[in-house]
Amino acid sequence: MVGVTAFIYSDEYLKYQFGPTHPLQPIRQRYTLDLLQKMHAFGEKAKIRKPVPASEEDLQLVHNKEYIDFVKRASVSGGTLLDRGDTPAVKGIYEGACSVVGGSICGAKLLMDGEALHAFNPGGGLHHAKMDAAAGFCVFNDIAVATRILQKNGIKRIAIIDVDGHHADGTQEMFYSEPILKISLHRVGHFFFPGTGFVDEIGEGEGKGYSVNVPLPLGTDDAAYLYAFDEVVLPLIRAYRPQFLLNQFGVDGHYQDPLVGLSLTTKTFGSVASTMHDLAHELCEGRYLLFGGGGYEPKNTARCWALVFLTVSGAVPEEEVSKLSDRGQPPEDRDAAEVVRRTVDEVKKTIFPYHGI
Repeated sequence: MVGVTAFIYSDEYLKYQFGPTHPLQPIRQRYTLDLLQKMHAFGEKAKIRKPVPASEEDLQLVHNKEYIDFVKRASVSGGTLLDRGDTPAVKGIYEGACSVVGGSICGAKLLMDGEALHAFNPGGGLHHAKMDAAAGFCVFNDIAVATRILQKNGIKRIAIIDVDGHHADGTQEMFYSEPILKISLHRVGHFFFPGTGFVDEIGEGEGKGYSVNVPLPLGTDDAAYLYAFDEVVLPLIRAYRPQFLLNQFGVDGHYQDPLVGLSLTTKTFGSVASTMHDLAHELCEGRYLLFGGGGYEPKNTARCWALVFLTVSGAVPEEEVSKLSDRGQPPEDRDAAEVVRRTVDEVKKTIFPYHGI
C-alpha cells in the first residue's frame, strides 16, 4: 500500500448537518467522491477507505466530558443551539460528528501504519471547535483529536497548516502552549468570524513562536496568497522539520464562494496541494494528512477538493485534472496585494527569530 493516497468517506458523514437552509451541507463530500469516481480516480494509486466513528474516549483527548455529554443530550431531541447561533443541534448530530472525527483518526492511523502515504478526509477540518464548546459549524475538533492520536504514538513534531478562509481559532487555542507548528492563512475584517488570528497571537510558554497567523484582506488573489504562502509557510516548515504534515484544506477562499470574500481560484488550491505534497516527501517520508473545512457552494467545493486530491495522489493524468480548473478569473486588487506584502514582513519580523530564520 506504500504510495497510496486514501480518500476517507462514509455515508454516515451525511448525518453531520444542521438543516436544509444551513450554509454547511455535507452532500459536498458525496459530490467529491462521485466526481472522483466519474474520473476513474480509484485504482492502484488511490483507494477509498471507510472509517469507524470516534469513541467518547477519542473525543476526550481534546474535549471535556461535560461538553461531550451536552452534545449527546442535544442530539437526542434537537431543537437547540450548540453555540450562540451558528451551530444548531439537530437529531443525530452527535453520531454525525463522531463519524467525521473517526475519519480523521482513520487517516492518522493509515499513515502511521504505512497503509497509505497520504490521506484526505473531506468530512473533517472542524477547526473552530473548542475544548468545551462548539463554534462556527464545528462540533468536535477532529484535527486536534488526530494530533493527539499521533502524539500518543510517539510523534512529537507535527505541523498543522490551515488554508481555510476563516482563522483556525479552536486548533490554535488547544495547542497554544505547545511546540506544535500551527500556521493559519485566513481573511480578517471588521465583524468577520471568528475575530481572531492576528500576527501578535504567537503562542505562550513552550508554544511561543509556534502559532503563526497570516491575516489577509478582502480581495486577496492568487498571486498575493501564494506570495504569502511561499514566504511564510515554506521556510517555517523547513526550519521546523516535522514528522507529519497536517493540512486543513477549506476552499471557502474561492472567489465564487458566498461567505468569505477572498479572490482565489483553483490555481491557489492546486499549487498549495502540490507544494505541501513535495514538502511531505522532502521532510516527512511523504506523510501528509489532509482535512476538509469551509466551502459553501457544494458542487464548486467538490470540484476544488477533487482537484486537490488528484494533485496529491497523481491518480489520473494531468490533462484530466486540468479540466477541473477555473475558466474565469477575478479582477486583481493591487491594494490587497500591498497589504499582504506588509503583513508578510510583519510575520517574518515577529515569528522567524523563534525558529532561527
